[in-house]
Amino acid sequence: MITWFIIKILLRKDVYSMAIIYATLIVKGKKEFADVPARIKEQVKQVLIDLDLAELAE
Repeated sequence: MITWFIIKILLRKDVYSMAIIYATLIVKGKKEFADVPARIKEQVKQVLIDLDLAELAE
């Protein structure tokens, strides 16, 4: 049970890291929001909102 909990925490961190990477690529113009995998779209959108770049998440 504790192993599952640790794995879940690590995977959550990976998703957040990937969201930051995708947001960075969107800001630099290398990717578009439509290119973001559905699994992490909400996290990427939140990162862009936090950067006051919500218009890029459309």
